[in-house]
Amino acid sequence: MASPFDFDLFTERMKDLAALPYEAPSFELPDSFKGLDYDAYRRIQFRPDHALWADDGLGFQVHTFHPGWLFKEPVKLFELKEGMATPVTFGSADFDYHDETIEKRVAGTTFPGVAGIRINYPLNAPDRMDELVTFLGASYFRALGRDNVYGLSARGLLMNSWLDVPEEFPRFSEFYVERPSVAGGPVIVYAALESPSVTGAYRFAITPGSEAVQATVMDVTARLNFRKDVKELGIAPLTSMFLYAEANRAGFDDYRPQVHDSNGLLIERETGEVMWRALNNSPALGNSYLWENSPKAFGLYQRGRDFEAYQDAGAHYERRPSLRVEPTGSWGQGSIRLIEIPAELEVDDNIGAFWIPAEPALAGQSREFGYRLLWGDLNPDTNSRLAYVAETRSGAGGVSGVENATNLRKFVVDFEGGELADISAETPPDVVATVSGGVAQHTVLSRIDANGAWRLVFDVETDETAPLELRAYLIGSGRQLTETWLYQWRPAA
Repeated sequence: MASPFDFDLFTERMKDLAALPYEAPSFELPDSFKGLDYDAYRRIQFRPDHALWADDGLGFQVHTFHPGWLFKEPVKLFELKEGMATPVTFGSADFDYHDETIEKRVAGTTFPGVAGIRINYPLNAPDRMDELVTFLGASYFRALGRDNVYGLSARGLLMNSWLDVPEEFPRFSEFYVERPSVAGGPVIVYAALESPSVTGAYRFAITPGSEAVQATVMDVTARLNFRKDVKELGIAPLTSMFLYAEANRAGFDDYRPQVHDSNGLLIERETGEVMWRALNNSPALGNSYLWENSPKAFGLYQRGRDFEAYQDAGAHYERRPSLRVEPTGSWGQGSIRLIEIPAELEVDDNIGAFWIPAEPALAGQSREFGYRLLWGDLNPDTNSRLAYVAETRSGAGGVSGVENATNLRKFVVDFEGGELADISAETPPDVVATVSGGVAQHTVLSRIDANGAWRLVFDVETDETAPLELRAYLIGSGRQLTETWLYQWRPAA
């Protein structure tokens, strides 16, 4: 049965819900769904000819995910058309099971909901439907730019991650997909967020990447209502994987030079300064709180788009998307928190980055955040005057060929592009470098003839117990010529 829907009505309903005690989902999956393991679940495929809008010539198609396995709490799905919301239901006939035993067991079953949704679109070729965006599990979602494969994820909201209180995982419990008014135009998705401490009304306006704009753009509005005080609120949270690269590959016996979905956190400050925090994976948990006032942008980036940098013909890490967050309006004061969790396997998402407002979220409050997400190959702007950090390397310090002190660490940073390309090796830029937790020694800057990059090399004397916080950039003609390189080195636990 159809009912009226608009974002303001939806917002008021979620606000009213926040005034009531939280009720955990009480539905029970049909017995036929129980016992699905990983192998059985991954064989289940949605039938594309049963997709919402499959034959409507809109470009977009809405597919769903089967309930079961890890996804035991069904999500409700509605179609929006001309201001009216109509429930959309699915059953066993909408899926291919590729397992005769399971197919017979679930035959004729009408689902109490779905696990999540996927929106397909001819992203890379007009005659092929590609996955554009997926919402699946808690408040997780992923999207692709042109010629990307899935990598990092975003979340609707994050609360109390890696603190001294339990983390809370809000979930999207309802999705409303609005029928596009024109073929290929933006597709709008609304989502209801629920947890013991918060309710939320979300709006996602999704514009697929194109030949002119390679990145897929998502304009997000999050209207939040708090049932309880939240110790640490994470806005626009990003989740990724960093196993190793040139700075830490010595601990991995692997033929591949690098393994990561992202290799740096980029921050564009209100002042215009661009900071690149190279990611790390060490035996100790890493936590960085970077104070900002109304940042222009932040995101987890994958730099390095050559196959040779990864040598993985299956995973294709060179095609993983970067993800940039651009706040809408001023977010005021707060911090960007970067979490680096020790990981031994590439299946572990061990990187988190998100915005923490300086003003805490308290019970009874309502807050609204707007931001834009860009998914794709967000390579450094070659027209920018700022050079970018092309690589970060690390190893034992000292001079090659002799025995050196064990408490010396060598750090090597390559800067490329911008105005550096026109600077002669005879008149090098000046180095600004600071080290917290150690003492910098033997700083050398030189131009590499083979590729034109400028290489900064310096040793740091450590006490082998405290982390090092490193910061460096190059200046010339009275101004900064490069991004600001940041790095946190942590000794073995």
